[in-house]
Amino acid sequence: MTTVLIVDDQPLQRLGFRMLLESQDDVTVLGEADNGISAVRKVAELRPDVVLMDVRMPGMDGVEATRRIVASGDRTRVLILTTFDLDEYAYAGLRAGASGFLVKDAQPEELLSGIRAVASGDAVVAPGLTRRLLDAYADQLPVPGAGGAGDAGDAGGAGGTQDPRIAALTEREREILTVIGRGWSNAEISARLQLAESTVKTHISRILAKTGARDRVQAVILAYDARLVRPAP
Repeated sequence: MTTVLIVDDQPLQRLGFRMLLESQDDVTVLGEADNGISAVRKVAELRPDVVLMDVRMPGMDGVEATRRIVASGDRTRVLILTTFDLDEYAYAGLRAGASGFLVKDAQPEELLSGIRAVASGDAVVAPGLTRRLLDAYADQLPVPGAGGAGDAGDAGGAGGTQDPRIAALTEREREILTVIGRGWSNAEISARLQLAESTVKTHISRILAKTGARDRVQAVILAYDARLVRPAP
């Protein structure tokens, strides 16, 4: 059973989500919140599997609420709801630690499958779309530290070795993190690097464990932060 907290400042929106979710045998709505402050408090109280998080709310918005929920170390995962797929709020939400985002006019089956995927530990954003988001808001990326950034396509470049989060990665793991950052799917990594897909999945699991990335979306962001990949011009 997947438990969900609905966060939206519009009562009719919350009602619509609740009616949809409660029609499913494997989903339980634990509660609702109409702002970020209430959302953070109710996550600590109810410990839902997934928070369905609106981003544009008065007071504390969904991005800051997501940041606080993730920082708490709780197992709860956040699925951001935004207006457009290439949206600054979607970008900010992913960087705050959300496990994915959906546009508000997504089909009901998309929303349900997204909630189930996030609850199971997957990310609900295609790697390619994550890259497009990061490219679109590249001016908000962290400034590289002293010593300069490494070459954009070099998985072993100086920019990557300077980030302590990836210091423990093997050369192969750093290579795979780099191509994840470029938006490659598991099938593409398997074909282009001549690895079995099961081996690719094993490498990705080890990368997530070693770097502390929550999921594949966070791994893409890490590849940008570490300057293994640079935004498209």
